[in-house]
Amino acid sequence: MKFQAIFFLLLLTCMYLSLAQGSYGNCCLGHVKKMRKYARQNIESYRMQETDGDCNLRAVVFQIKKRPSQDKQPNICANPQEPWVQALIKGVDRRMQQ
Repeated sequence: MKFQAIFFLLLLTCMYLSLAQGSYGNCCLGHVKKMRKYARQNIESYRMQETDGDCNLRAVVFQIKKRPSQDKQPNICANPQEPWVQALIKGVDRRMQQ
């Protein structure tokens, strides 16, 4: 009986840890200081990452057009307080309205 209880607790602990690890998969963990010219010219869209959910850092996540040699679409995380980031957001918004 003790073995079954210990096994059950161990199983629940492993399940909890695996769920906790997966919750941060889509969060920015830091900001870039500047962005290359290619990346600035090829921004497709952006989204705001807030600290109200699983993420601990407020950021702007820019989605860059995928190059043929890349497997997935790259994301760049930037500080929304920076003036150059705010200028990029305005530029993307203007492009989207056209």
